[in-house]
Amino acid sequence: MPAAASVEEIKEHNTRYHDVAARDYDSKWGISYGEQGRAQVLGKLRRALGEDGRHLGRALEIGAGTGYFSLNLLRAGVIESAVATDISQRMLDELSASARRLGLPVETARCEAAELPFADASFDLVFGHAVLHHLPDLDAAFREFRRVLRPGGRVAFCGEPSRHGDLLASVPKRAALAVAPVWRRLVGARPRMELEDGHEAHDHWLEHVVDVHAFTPGQLAGVAKRSGFAEVRVSGEELVAGWFGWVNRTLESTAEKNDIPTLWFRWAHRGYLALKELDTAVLEPRLPPAIFYNLLLSARTPE
Repeated sequence: MPAAASVEEIKEHNTRYHDVAARDYDSKWGISYGEQGRAQVLGKLRRALGEDGRHLGRALEIGAGTGYFSLNLLRAGVIESAVATDISQRMLDELSASARRLGLPVETARCEAAELPFADASFDLVFGHAVLHHLPDLDAAFREFRRVLRPGGRVAFCGEPSRHGDLLASVPKRAALAVAPVWRRLVGARPRMELEDGHEAHDHWLEHVVDVHAFTPGQLAGVAKRSGFAEVRVSGEELVAGWFGWVNRTLESTAEKNDIPTLWFRWAHRGYLALKELDTAVLEPRLPPAIFYNLLLSARTPE
């Protein structure tokens, strides 16, 4: 059994992987900054905070990537200003390019979550999407989140993998891989060509090693509580929509993207949205958070 990666190795893997992934990250994950993207981001943030949209002041995004959350929240007017951080400079470069195109002022800083270069009590909101599971030292990071938040400030993290939900999601992923050759023939797509650049191929492979955590609701809440946060709340998001989405993404990952028919993408997206409505309206209020694919965390600093 290989030895566990050290903290420095995890940081290096994350930087290399996200630098390589930055180039086509938005297209891979269907990230957009129009009405649909804003609705998705606002929906996630409101579910995490357990309240309807309000003015959240100055916000700091951790692991901002290409800007999916920060830019959409700015466009929606939910936050007054944004500082976007990431360990990957190439991700921040893509974010800055999108911000310029959209005419949005965003400050960026390449830094680690456990060593934030900001003054005490300088933000009203610290937030992130699908980032906590990449951080090697969660307790140190949450101590920093509390330090830079003003009294009464909020943290909100969405899209964090649930340990049990992740295990459940492995079933549709394996099933999709098994039927992928048949699916490719049906849609007329060639198998995906391997990357020619050995270094780049290795860096894409790092996708499988940069996810260092999957959480139970209690573990995620415990990190926030140990750092002195109050009103800690963890909820679940995506069950059947997650299974459906992973089947489709797994199938798509085995084929040349340009060969996949547009009708397939439309069908997959509409199906995902329909099942997500079922999750939100029926399943999330009734089932335990632990079985959902994603967990959402919110908490507040004491006044």
